[in-house]
Amino acid sequence: MLDDHGDFRTHFVREPSNLRHYPALVLNADFRPLSYYPLSLWPWQEAIKAVFLDRVQIIAEYDEVVRSQREAIRIPSVVVLKDFIKPQKRVAFTRFNLFLRDEFCCQYCGAKGELTFDHVVPRSRGGVTSWENVVAACSPCNLKKANKSLRNSGLKLRRSPRHPSPEEMHAVGRRFPPNYLHESWMDYLYWDTELES
Repeated sequence: MLDDHGDFRTHFVREPSNLRHYPALVLNADFRPLSYYPLSLWPWQEAIKAVFLDRVQIIAEYDEVVRSQREAIRIPSVVVLKDFIKPQKRVAFTRFNLFLRDEFCCQYCGAKGELTFDHVVPRSRGGVTSWENVVAACSPCNLKKANKSLRNSGLKLRRSPRHPSPEEMHAVGRRFPPNYLHESWMDYLYWDTELES
């Protein structure tokens, strides 16, 4: 359930298992997704609750219907918040966001798949856990680098790690959509991208 403080931004992150069936894309009042990383989705139950609490307007619906004792309601597939939520000005330093910044590939060899993270300057040598010192790495590269400096490991970074801006993360997030994208979402996910001439 949504809390009384309107914590729309993080609720869908806390309970991703509820998104298995008929998730609703949540748009801010400016009709842009509330978040691209991860994509702002609510379980259908939360979307319907928000409609009844008059917090959102339904923009698109699934063909499926849920029934209460009094009425039948089509499940919302896209909802827009009635009140604008100010976008976050900083990108949280999380494992998911780090992997997203590095486009889910090892920053040493470019491998994709099972990733961990690596401190460019090892912690044992004074390195800190920060955007500027941590990169996504595959296990073989992580083991090869171990506690060595970058120079002594023989590895090279594909690009220097840095703190991403929210705009950069939005752009990268669009390239890595979730496994499920309903057709009714497309106009809202990519409406502000440059058209091909």
